[in-house]
Amino acid sequence: MIDWYTRTEVDDDVVRISEPHVDELLSANLWWLRGNDRDIVVDAGLGVVALRDAIPAMFERDPMVLLTHAHLDHVGGAAEFADRAAHRAEAELLAAGVPASLYGAELFDKLGIDAAGEPVPGLMIDVLPVPDYDPTSYRVEPVPLSRTLDDGDRIDVGGRVLTVLHLPGHTPGSIALLEERTGALYSGDVVYEGALIDDLPNSDVAAYRRSMEFLADLDVSVVHPGHGNSFDRARLRQLAENYLRGRA
Repeated sequence: MIDWYTRTEVDDDVVRISEPHVDELLSANLWWLRGNDRDIVVDAGLGVVALRDAIPAMFERDPMVLLTHAHLDHVGGAAEFADRAAHRAEAELLAAGVPASLYGAELFDKLGIDAAGEPVPGLMIDVLPVPDYDPTSYRVEPVPLSRTLDDGDRIDVGGRVLTVLHLPGHTPGSIALLEERTGALYSGDVVYEGALIDDLPNSDVAAYRRSMEFLADLDVSVVHPGHGNSFDRARLRQLAENYLRGRA
């Protein structure tokens, strides 16, 4: 098996995990946070390669997976975790099994995405994880939640507390997670470097604007997004204001 995941130590207690062999559209970050009592994993990747097989140490301390929203690139490996949480507005879709495919045209059709004449990716991984892997067999398993989350909920794993921020727009139940002690914001797909997606069938531009107005004034030290590299508060404000101008 190839080395599917890339691990980067952000500091002693935070690890960024990415999937470099996945098309840019679906190449998402997982954030592994170590608490004193147990660990948290923010999002669960695409699920092409089992996390338990590739990163067994992640499961040694009874981790809770916090899902920022119900899209395949963030929940593909979620069924591997015994303790799973997400916003209540995403619970029904997660329990049913989110739409999924590794083929661009099929995925766009399942998600209701209009490519508007733009090229659609073909196979959305650039290498097979093992020689006999069949991309047509890919699916995301149903993910019934252990706990549903709402705005203001706090997750305490000993020495590390994350506060849930409900920031809809990309999806109805999109959340970010703020660690007030460090000022770190784990933003999922609410905000990241690049074009933000607000035109899916269950997206809501008006709600996204309100979420961005909130983020423009949020005091953070660093943003760890669902896609791409981390950035600081000044860049967060700039990205939020750019969105608001573009949707004025």
